[in-house]
Amino acid sequence: MQKERIERIMYQIVRKESLNPTVSLMEIEAPLIARKAEPGQFIIFRAKEDSERVPLTIADFDREKGTVTIIYQIVGGATMELDTLKAGDCLQDFVGPLGRPSETDGLKKVAVVGGGVGCAIAYPIAKKLAGLGCEVHSIAGFRNKDLVILEQQFRDVSTVLKIMTDDGSYGEKGLVTNALESLIQAGNEYDEVIAIGPVIMMKFVCQLTKKYNIRTIVSMNPIMIDGTGMCGGCRLTVGGETKFACVDGPDFDGHLVDFDEAMHRGTMYRDFEAHAREASCNLLKQEG
Repeated sequence: MQKERIERIMYQIVRKESLNPTVSLMEIEAPLIARKAEPGQFIIFRAKEDSERVPLTIADFDREKGTVTIIYQIVGGATMELDTLKAGDCLQDFVGPLGRPSETDGLKKVAVVGGGVGCAIAYPIAKKLAGLGCEVHSIAGFRNKDLVILEQQFRDVSTVLKIMTDDGSYGEKGLVTNALESLIQAGNEYDEVIAIGPVIMMKFVCQLTKKYNIRTIVSMNPIMIDGTGMCGGCRLTVGGETKFACVDGPDFDGHLVDFDEAMHRGTMYRDFEAHAREASCNLLKQEG
C-alpha cells in the first residue's frame, strides 16, 4: 500500500493532451525531477510493470507545481502502451533528470531548428534562451499542417518564427534548411544554431552551417537502455572518438558527429520495433 501511494505521488499523470493524430503530451507529477531538471535533459519511463524502458527528452517542467511534461510520438509498442494511460493513472517508473543540460550561457543570438516531434525538445531550449535575454529565431518543420505542434509556445519565446511544411499546407513550403539559409543570407549573424529532429535533418542543417562557419549543436537520441553509460547501446562517434549520448550528451557539436554511422545503427532494430508494435496492437485489441 505504501509503495502504491508513493507511485501516485511521484508518477501520476495530471494532464494528457493530444497535440496531433500521432503526438501526445503528458504532464507528470514528479517533484524531485522537476526540482533539478534543465532543458536538454531526459527521463526514462516504463508505462507498466512489464513495459520496455524508454528515454524521452523533457519537454517542459514546473518547479512550483512539481511536474514534468513529456511529448511523445505514438510509433512503437512502448509509446502505444503509454498512450493507453489517461489523466489520473500512474506510470510504473519515471527516472531522471538524466544527461547533460544544454549549454546556454553567453549566447546573444541563436537559431533554434526543430523537425517534427523534435520541436518538443527544441522548445524548452528556446524558452530558456529567451528568458536569458537571447534573441531567438525559431524554425519548425513538419510534413503538413495537421502535424504542427507548439506553434504558440514558439511564438511566445521567439523574435522570429518560421513554420515550414513539406507540402506547403501551412506556413512556408520547403525544408528547415531553406528557411535557415534565407535567414543567414538576410544578414543574421548567429552565435549558434541548435538543431533537433530526425538525424537526416540534423545532418543537412550541419552541412549548411558548416559552409557558413556557424557553430551548431545537435541533440542525439539513439537506442538507449540504462541511461547511465553502462550498456553502451547509445554510442556515437564524435570527432573520431566514441561518446555515449546518455552521459556525454545528448547535445554534441554537430560538425563532429558521424551522422551516417548514427543512421545505420538506428536501422538495426527496425524489425524488433515492428514486432513489438504488432504485439502491442494485438494486446490492446484483446484488452479492448
